[in-house]
Amino acid sequence: MSPQDFVLHPFPNGLAAPAVALSGQLCRQGSRLAITFILSGDLSEVVIPAAAPTPSRRWLLWESTCCEFFLALPGRQGYWEFNLSPAGHWNVFHLSGYRQGIAEEPAITHLPLTIRRRPDRLTLSLDIDLAVFRPPAAAWQAAVSAVLQHHDGHCTYWALVHPAAAPDFHHPAGFILTL
Repeated sequence: MSPQDFVLHPFPNGLAAPAVALSGQLCRQGSRLAITFILSGDLSEVVIPAAAPTPSRRWLLWESTCCEFFLALPGRQGYWEFNLSPAGHWNVFHLSGYRQGIAEEPAITHLPLTIRRRPDRLTLSLDIDLAVFRPPAAAWQAAVSAVLQHHDGHCTYWALVHPAAAPDFHHPAGFILTL
């Protein structure tokens, strides 16, 4: 499959968004999925956690700067949520339905994140084998999003689309990419 470039947009709630751009690329080949997030611009406006000496599985990563993506099988209720912190911490959840039954996905015990830092650019990359979830031939729907925490503590919410009146990365209408 050809790579799919994406651009994330801040939720239009009147809060000033930092002078940054959030983009990236998804690529699926067989059972492998590669995703890259690129945060570029004036990164001094965003809280970017320092690299953790020992990255680990963590809850509540979305309370600070965090890149996220969601995968769903068409016609099914459940879906997976991936949280990736610039510190290297991560988590993968399975939800049984829209914002219901959240549990850590036991099939994933490690996520090999690659994080590159420059003064004007932060890149997070992940390559994962989807065969742990489903046979490789299955189609997937994806949503891509991010939370950016500002130094004053407030967060802006970035996504491919914002289909609800409030930021909602789990909204089914946000799963607009087909893999």
